[in-house]
Amino acid sequence: MKRNILGIAAIILVSISIVGTSWKAVEAPHTQEQSLKNIAQDSLYNRYILNLYHTAHLDSAGLSEMVFEKALTGYYNMKYSGLLHSKPILTIADFDQESSKKRLYIIDLDKKELLLNTWVAHGQNSGGDKATSFSNAENSNQSSIGFYLTGEIYFGKHGRSLKLDGMDNGFNNNARERAIVVHGADYVCQESINQLGRLGRSQGCPAVASKLANQVINTISDRTVLFINNSDQRYYSQFLNEQLAAGLALNQEQVFASNMD
Repeated sequence: MKRNILGIAAIILVSISIVGTSWKAVEAPHTQEQSLKNIAQDSLYNRYILNLYHTAHLDSAGLSEMVFEKALTGYYNMKYSGLLHSKPILTIADFDQESSKKRLYIIDLDKKELLLNTWVAHGQNSGGDKATSFSNAENSNQSSIGFYLTGEIYFGKHGRSLKLDGMDNGFNNNARERAIVVHGADYVCQESINQLGRLGRSQGCPAVASKLANQVINTISDRTVLFINNSDQRYYSQFLNEQLAAGLALNQEQVFASNMD
């Protein structure tokens, strides 16, 4: 009796094994096909990024390809989410670089053109010439990293300014409450660098040169993407889905190419 039970159990196990093997055999080609498709799409997306990066001369302007890829991926994720209007503008403040460097990049993605490359200040409690500390807390006087959406233009104590909405919970979502805005400042200039060895610093705002404030605000206003980067920080975002970004970017590129024909 015991032997019969063991025999039946063995037959059942073999049957389960055969079913499982045959299920994997059926599913494996589909999985492999999807993996190959994803690899091909990633490869095309990387080529698209490189082409855009070099065509806009971002390499010679001092922006790293890795930072650009991160910002561009966020741009397409935000576009997919319906957060953006029609302006194809991406702005990057690269706080991997010192404040004495021109580390603000405003890019027209449709024209594949760098519209402006200039200075941008960080918060006074974020560091000296280089920003190393970041905060989302009120009264911290530190910069906040992550993706922002540009908001309304208004006139405040710094003159004509541009409100920002922080899109990354835990990193910059308190931007409104902290009055983190784009504004002009006299301390963002070559004279400050000559005297201090760095730019002057803000209370957390990405401040730009007074003489360029209107140009910057006019260019990036109306729900465009601003990305403040620092690669040393432990940062994550819902907008860094590369597969989603690749699909949207490549589809847009195909539509653009067909319209050119």
